[in-house]
Amino acid sequence: MDDESGMRTLAAGFVARVGARGRLPLDYSVASLRVVDFLVDGLRKGGADRERAHDTLVELGAYVGEVLVRRAGAVWVDLDERQRAWFGQPVGVRMPDGRVWNPLGKVVNRFEAGGTDESLHTFYLTLHGRARRVPGRTTPTRGAAA
Repeated sequence: MDDESGMRTLAAGFVARVGARGRLPLDYSVASLRVVDFLVDGLRKGGADRERAHDTLVELGAYVGEVLVRRAGAVWVDLDERQRAWFGQPVGVRMPDGRVWNPLGKVVNRFEAGGTDESLHTFYLTLHGRARRVPGRTTPTRGAAA
């Protein structure tokens, strides 16, 4: 699925599949991005190359994008030709301030480079352009994990 309408479906399918085992807390929270970091690191440490890990990386990228949609006020967008060339992906997310980000590419960067510099959790926390409050979402209490 390489269009914006399919990314939500892809993320939901991934969550349902891994959640059915009851082992991974993927609840679209910001804190769950630490789990994504862990999963990507596990793929790399397990010896998977990018080709073998491709489908899982795309699913994880869809999940990260969906966290941005649900928690930061982003929307999925089909990228234009110039953006596709820049990001190397057909789909991304547009933040409330108009900036476009590439969650699939961020997941691939984490896989290829590893380490805390490519943390998806940190990516969210330092992300420019996110909404401070997303309509219909409750704000966590002070001290609670976001």
